[in-house]
Amino acid sequence: MEHLENSRVKGVYSEALVRSLNGYDHDPAVPRTLQNPWTRERAQSLADGGNRHREPLFIEGRPYAHPRISVPNPRPAEIQLDGETLHLARYGPRGAHYSRTTPPVEWIPEP
Repeated sequence: MEHLENSRVKGVYSEALVRSLNGYDHDPAVPRTLQNPWTRERAQSLADGGNRHREPLFIEGRPYAHPRISVPNPRPAEIQLDGETLHLARYGPRGAHYSRTTPPVEWIPEP
C-alpha cells in the first residue's frame, strides 16, 4: 500500500474481484459473496493507516533503518525511543535521520 494515496473503503461488486479475494474458498454457487468479509471499521482502519504517510527512521551510527519504528510526515524534531531522546539531525531521500546529540543552539547577537 505504500504507492497508494487517499485510500477509501468501497463495496466490492465485481465477480472477478470477489473470486480473487476469496481465493481457494470461492464458492461458484454464490459468485458475488465474500467468504470472509471484513467489517467496515476494519477496512476503514486499514485505509486510514495507509493514508498516514510514514517514513523510515535512521539513527546516526547505524547503517540500517530501525526495524520497529517509522515517523510521520512531517517529521517531529524529537522522539523518544528505548528511554532516550533522539533529535532530528537531517532528512534524506531514504528517510529521517536522528541523532543522540542535541542540535547546536543558534547564537543571536544582542543589539
